[in-house]
Amino acid sequence: MAITTIDAEVLSRCFLAGAKALEAKKDYINELNVFPVPDGDTGTNMTATIMSAAREVSGLPTPDMKAVCKAMSSGSLRGARGNSGVILSQLFRGFTKVVKSEETLDVPKLADAFSNACDTAYKAVMKPKEGTILTVARAAADKALVLSADTEDIVTFAQEIVAAADETLKKTPEMLPVLKEAGVVDSGGQGLVCVLEGARDILEGKEIDLTIGDENHEAPKEEESKYTYQAAFRIVPAAVFSENDEKDLRNYYGAIAGEIYISQTVDDIAVTLQTNDPGHVLTKALSFGSIASVSITNLKMDGKDGKPVQPVPVPAAAPTEKAETAAKPAPSKGKKEGTPAEPPKEVGFVAVSIGKGLNGIFSELGADYIIEGGQTMNPSTEDILNAVGKVSAKTVIVLPNNKNIILAANQARDISEDKEVIVLPTKTIPQGIAALINFIPEESAKDNAKHMLKDIENVRSGEITYAVRDTKINDREIHKGDYMGIGDEGIVAVNPDIQVAFLEMLRTMVTDDSSLCTVYYGKNVKKKDLQKLQATLTSTFPDLEFEITEGDQPVYYYIVSVE
Repeated sequence: MAITTIDAEVLSRCFLAGAKALEAKKDYINELNVFPVPDGDTGTNMTATIMSAAREVSGLPTPDMKAVCKAMSSGSLRGARGNSGVILSQLFRGFTKVVKSEETLDVPKLADAFSNACDTAYKAVMKPKEGTILTVARAAADKALVLSADTEDIVTFAQEIVAAADETLKKTPEMLPVLKEAGVVDSGGQGLVCVLEGARDILEGKEIDLTIGDENHEAPKEEESKYTYQAAFRIVPAAVFSENDEKDLRNYYGAIAGEIYISQTVDDIAVTLQTNDPGHVLTKALSFGSIASVSITNLKMDGKDGKPVQPVPVPAAAPTEKAETAAKPAPSKGKKEGTPAEPPKEVGFVAVSIGKGLNGIFSELGADYIIEGGQTMNPSTEDILNAVGKVSAKTVIVLPNNKNIILAANQARDISEDKEVIVLPTKTIPQGIAALINFIPEESAKDNAKHMLKDIENVRSGEITYAVRDTKINDREIHKGDYMGIGDEGIVAVNPDIQVAFLEMLRTMVTDDSSLCTVYYGKNVKKKDLQKLQATLTSTFPDLEFEITEGDQPVYYYIVSVE
């Protein structure tokens, strides 16, 4: 029996099934990424994006079309991570815009929705590239238009849409040489096919578990391996605890702690956090005055009979910091209760960074708020929106510092309501640092953005990491465990010896005009290896000045800039 219309309840089930299908293939989709770098990327980002919306859809008590569409669109827009996640959210945005006012949906209306979804996603990308998720979306939309004149059966419609999308997905290696060389199809396109397959399965009557978990409420045991202690105490300041004091405290704790809660009252400052270094935590607190009501809890053992204990709960109002989306909380704006908050400044900054060294550099250069993230952990649109909201400034300039975060930042800019947001499209950490260095307080935000954009064009960036699998890119044979030098244009060096890979990469970055090379070393770099590299660099490039700085970033052994 043909199905000629579906209502909001069926649409919500199709969406949830699509989310579950994507989640089930997340790891496989990650493996399709062309660059063999050790990060989550497409599958992780698309799953996080759709699950943000799925939680909202599944939470609707009695779904009507308007409510379902709002949950799909708003949830995915705010939860979007990475370029693939942003494009997926734009597909949902375009789709729901067409159907949100309908009671039921038939094939022609669904075809219109597919077409608008595709158009909306293409418009969101400045330079659309074929052979990607966009191409797969276009194939689905084109097939939908043809089917709208050929059939009234929504089941047939869904089956044919999936077949068309999958057929185009298989052709993506012919459209993008880099995919063909690596022997994979486009990962984003594969993610979209998974979503469509899940929706089709529901329409075909398959039994699917549509239970959606809540990644934001994980059991405390998930954090056991990261932090051993929970510390709770009060600081009684010896002098006025200023806004800068709180910023200093938060930045310091942000590097050695998580689940940070700081609350200021008239008389003291209450602190609760998790850490592996309670001694350093308390020593820092003592620099502001005396401490009281100190409580240290071992989150893994009670120290008596070896039995695990439950962690002391963080107060309900505490802003938590998850490793994947952690944002350093902004300072409170009033120095004391009852004291009027300072008026907002003209320009503030939000920067994406990770590693206590790099975070400290951005903070010292004037970043008001640091979102912990980067190549291995792309912050969502909502993470960026929340960070912008914490900055007391009329205009906030966002520094994504990663090409896979720029679209999410742009999306945050577009839906920000209470203040102007400017996204400076910094693609690397060195570009973000250069932008802040060249900020001129006397100029307007727009004038600063213009000249900073020119300034970052003069910065050449490079990164050293390792390969997680065998592959071939641009005629380079890459083996699992090899060290890779990644420049502004892609992989420029591959070698089993990290120092050889570094030198090969640096030679592609240095020109006759180069005078300064800054090296930010990561948390996994050993002191002896750093000293050996430094000696080699100074002897190999005698005319180049080197600055070696601790970045403490994970995954990337070295981040390099040449000016």
